Amino acid sequence: MDNIDYFSLIIGRPRRLAGARGNFFSWWNLASLLALWLAFGAPAQAWWNPDYSLREKITVDTSAAGGNIAGAAGSVQLLVRLSGSFQFDAAKDDGSDIRLIAGDDKTPLAYHLEKFDANLGEAFVWVKVPDLKANGVTTLWLYYGSTNANKEAAGAADVKGTYDSDTVLVYHFTEAGKNPHDYSGNNNDADTLALTTDGSIIGPGLRLDGKTPVRIKASDSLNWTDGAPLTWSAWVKPMIAQPNAVIFSRRDGARDFLVGMNNLVPYLEINGQPYPASAPVTATSWNHVAVVGEASKVTLYVNGTVAATANVGLPGLASEMTLGADSGNGSGTPFSGELDELEIAKATRPPGFITFSAMSQNVDTASKLVVVGSDEQPPASWLSGSLGLIGVILKSVTVDGWVVIGFLVILALVSWFVMITKFFYLNSIAKGNRAFMEQWRHLSSDLTALDHADPNSIRSMGGRLGDKLQRLMRTSPLYQIYHIGSEEIAHRIPPTATERELSAQSIQAIRASLDTGFVRQGQAISNGLVFLTISIAGGPFIGLFGTVAGVMITFASIAATGEVNIDAIAPGIAAALVATMAGLAVAIPALLGYNYLMSRINDITADMQIFIDEFVTKMAEFYRPSAKAVESIPGMEAFANHVVRQLIASYRLDLGRAATGDAAAGLGHEISSAGDHDVTSRSGNGQLSDL
Repeated sequence: MDNIDYFSLIIGRPRRLAGARGNFFSWWNLASLLALWLAFGAPAQAWWNPDYSLREKITVDTSAAGGNIAGAAGSVQLLVRLSGSFQFDAAKDDGSDIRLIAGDDKTPLAYHLEKFDANLGEAFVWVKVPDLKANGVTTLWLYYGSTNANKEAAGAADVKGTYDSDTVLVYHFTEAGKNPHDYSGNNNDADTLALTTDGSIIGPGLRLDGKTPVRIKASDSLNWTDGAPLTWSAWVKPMIAQPNAVIFSRRDGARDFLVGMNNLVPYLEINGQPYPASAPVTATSWNHVAVVGEASKVTLYVNGTVAATANVGLPGLASEMTLGADSGNGSGTPFSGELDELEIAKATRPPGFITFSAMSQNVDTASKLVVVGSDEQPPASWLSGSLGLIGVILKSVTVDGWVVIGFLVILALVSWFVMITKFFYLNSIAKGNRAFMEQWRHLSSDLTALDHADPNSIRSMGGRLGDKLQRLMRTSPLYQIYHIGSEEIAHRIPPTATERELSAQSIQAIRASLDTGFVRQGQAISNGLVFLTISIAGGPFIGLFGTVAGVMITFASIAATGEVNIDAIAPGIAAALVATMAGLAVAIPALLGYNYLMSRINDITADMQIFIDEFVTKMAEFYRPSAKAVESIPGMEAFANHVVRQLIASYRLDLGRAATGDAAAGLGHEISSAGDHDVTSRSGNGQLSDL
């Protein structure tokens, strides 16, 4: 899925949302996109284990540009020579912190050390490459310089795991004055002591002087059957030309298997029949000699190329083996020279395997095939390794900086606690308000149906609410305001009243109580937000205080020592700026959270105001006073008397202007007397008042 799909998934639904929530989802969209970009889009430098400070890239090139090994080699044992760029002082003294990792920078590979000498700056590491690419490039990584001493105490070398189950004998000849040790894990150690020599083709080697051959006793793992697969290989260095010099021999009556040199010409002998190579080798030079047996064919290789072929199968043998001399009653000449890296496997190794072994183990040809890169360090990023740039900076933070950062951490925890708790609190309010309004729509059609004299009726909204809904609406400010209004109505209408009436003064008093409840609910909803404003306003200034203090201390130390260099200044300044970053890290989330919470609080406040207006309107509609109650309103009688007097006075004036003579005056007097007699009203105390 590409970035467009992620974008669509994230913003598709929030676009359909409206109101204050839309603002929140806009921020949420941006944060989600940023997180996805960091997780999937941002480039990252792989590093197998952050505990390791150094690594070297090892490249094995079997293509024509490298070793030019066209045939498949399968699983091979790669020799890695460490010298030059390898920092022996950064590794453990015994090399126990060395690790070999596959090209994916994830999979550990089996390996073991033949030699690790920090004083001489020389090491030989054998690593198992499970599947060497034919005519291609294979990459692996060598890690060292671990910072975790406890983890590396026992090391992770796997000698037996370096070789496959078909390998039955491996001699490195590193044991001075001891019997050669079998590294294959089959315990096929030699029976006699060996004369070793330093400076062999790969570390120490076996010196054969023609007098002290090495004998290897028979074992079940070394038994051969007729025509069984076999691969025998070793590095051989003849000192002089000798006739029929025997390097390796195994005899059992007329059956025999010999590898030797006749006047520097390598040869193979099977059951008394020699199969010589086509060309001799040079004295005092190292040569890789290998024999590969199949069901009816045995091939002799010299330095990775075919030197002779015998169209016979391997003879079945279960006798002891001899190095440097002919065993049994053989007439061969004891070999005079050196031997190294003897390996026997009950498998037919492919030609690519033999060529690879000959090239990779020879220092003169290995450079074409195997390239060990220079040291690499973890990428300098904020999250690389156990330390990285963050670790370097944190190490430079002074005590005053830690005090400031500690205070900011406390402030951040408080602000985050307020934001999280307030978020869930507002959610509960929103749910309670929605549930209340659903019931209010039915109740508001006739508010008088509610028995205000019964507290249970008020609490259950006339029996509409069960215990579950009442618990849900417990945090609803609309429900609380409704409760206040209903109780105020109940106080002003006696239970024995036959008529449900409220005066204008009562309605105004109830409105005042509702406004008081509105203020109290607003205070409860906004409680704790002051900590967010403190974090927003105070966080950056507190961080700036730590920055200034850190910079002052840095320059004071420079003045005291009199030395100025970038390496000394940069960590201190960076550590000082950490305080400012910490202050911003406190203020920015608090600012975003405060704006989001306030938008939701404003919505809730508006809902409360609207509900109060609706409640008062419904109350005035359903509890309006009767006509009798209107007459008894103080001031209404005086107003009525004043209006009537004005009407009569106006009427008298008109009559006086229209009449002439005594008759008219008398008529006006009569009308006036009648008016004075008929227009009367009863005062508030029940007595008549003459208008």
